[in-house]
Amino acid sequence: MTPRQIMPLTPSRMSTDDIIISRKNYHTHTRLCKHASGWIDDYCQAALAQGVSVLGFSDHTPLPDGRWPSVRMTLEELPGYAGAVHQAKTAYPGLTVLAGMECEHATEYLDYFRETLLGQFEFDYLIGALHSYLYRGEWVGLYGNTITDDQLAAYADHLAAAINSGMYAFIAHPDLFGVPLRGWTPGADACSRTIVEAAVACQVPLEINAYGLRKKIIEDVDGCRHLYPLRRFWEIAAEYDGLQVVVNSDAHLPEDVWGNTDDAISLAQELNLHVVNDTLDEDIRIRNARTTTDCIHFTQQE
Repeated sequence: MTPRQIMPLTPSRMSTDDIIISRKNYHTHTRLCKHASGWIDDYCQAALAQGVSVLGFSDHTPLPDGRWPSVRMTLEELPGYAGAVHQAKTAYPGLTVLAGMECEHATEYLDYFRETLLGQFEFDYLIGALHSYLYRGEWVGLYGNTITDDQLAAYADHLAAAINSGMYAFIAHPDLFGVPLRGWTPGADACSRTIVEAAVACQVPLEINAYGLRKKIIEDVDGCRHLYPLRRFWEIAAEYDGLQVVVNSDAHLPEDVWGNTDDAISLAQELNLHVVNDTLDEDIRIRNARTTTDCIHFTQQE
């Protein structure tokens, strides 16, 4: 994969007058995940008030083995969630409502994602995400831990596998490894390139997540920064032709349904990244139908 040369941006190229991005948010949670507030109607009403034209609900999916129950709904709550989102599609004619789920990628769940979520409950799309990753056969959480270069390679390979699966419309906060990371390392650079190269090969968008911009600032070895988005990750991403980017609020409160997503858009524009929010709603069903044979598996061991 050949990086491209980053060209200096002129003020006009950074202007929202020249790069029109509609208010389409594909990443929204509800109270069912146990760390958000509000219900479907609350977010739909807030979306209309904030000028959002497409609202995708993507709460954390329950898992068939009950893993990580403290941050997701139960299987028993899934039918009510799905029904409420589908009902909102007709209840709010001025708003395009999409039904989705944010999914922790693991190969043992893929049949469940395909048959139950996309099949039985007719979700429009799934988001791929990692809040934990497999390292030497064990799940390691990104929160409350440190991360080594060897672990960064494992995280990158795990996320590349999610991208290669063809299951997801886009990948949420691919730079979430910024939570345990302190200091930019060669492993962080290699991790970023593995993820971006897989995304380019499979044409799966990566998300600039505005929720990270609403979280605390930390003091790192190179100065203060957000946990994520990681600017260095997105600078590396900007080197690659063909990368698609989606910007989302990752709303956990109705008032944040658009939130500071404009700040994430500004980052994308500053780095001349290709934002696909305007067309993603039309592309979602096509992406869900893709198979693993469409993609090349990129890992740091190859």
